[in-house]
Formats: sequence, C-alpha cells, structure tokens
Amino acid sequence: MATEILVTSPDSEIISSRILQYDKNLVFRAWSEPEHLKNWWGPAGFTNTFHEFDFQVGGKWVFTMHGPDKGNYENACTFIKIEPNALIAWDRISKPLFQVVATFETIDNGFTLLTFKMLFYSAEDCDKLKPFVVGKNEENFDKLEIVLANM
Repeated sequence: MATEILVTSPDSEIISSRILQYDKNLVFRAWSEPEHLKNWWGPAGFTNTFHEFDFQVGGKWVFTMHGPDKGNYENACTFIKIEPNALIAWDRISKPLFQVVATFETIDNGFTLLTFKMLFYSAEDCDKLKPFVVGKNEENFDKLEIVLANM
C-alpha cells in the first residue's frame, strides 16, 4: 500500500474537474459521508453496496459497484491523506491499481472547484483506462450534483 501521493507526469494521470454551485463543506460531506457517497459514486446506472467505510488515514473503503446491465465490480481502497473540506486521497488496492486525489476549492460566489485526479503507476496503465473513464467521471459528477441538490 502506498502511503504517499504519487508524483506523476501528464501521461500517467487523468484529471477531471467541475465547478459546483455548492459550498465546499457540503461537497466534502457528499464525499466523506457514506450515506451520501453511496448514492452517487460511479457512472450513470451504477449502484453501490458499501461493506466498509472507515474514513480516516489508513482506513479502508470496500464496496461493490453494481452495473446497470450486468456485473458486480469489487473495489477496495485505503485512505492515504485527508484534509477536512480540502482534500481526500486514496490508494486503490484492487485492480486496476491507481490513486485518487480529490480537492475542493472555494471560488467565486461560494461555488466549489472540484478537481478529481486519477494517478497511475505508468503511462501504459493510464492509457488502458483513459478512453473509458473521462466520460464516466462526468457521469459521476452529474450524479453528485443531484445528491448535492437534495442534501
């Protein structure tokens, strides 16, 4: 398990971002409280079953993503860095292996700039997922906005 955030180059990372019309404290809650996170995590049509969610550095997040058509996808992560209302980072310990760093920054009008970085151990690993995940990350953000509107 990695305990530090990877240092990557542009060819081994995928960065998605969105401006959300919500306060960063609320956005952080949607990421850090399992009762909200389970309702939006994953692309359109996916649902989740959380088996473990220990939101602290060294804590595990273990869950199953249920696909809309078929398939269950097992996921396991370990939180490696948490800065309340500012940053969440985890090391994915199920394949494919990568790290995620999500940052929450207040911008004009009290809106939040959410930046979601997927950091890979190699450009080859990144290239395998990039064609699929860029659009799926946007679907994930769409679901997040629906949950935020109802929090």
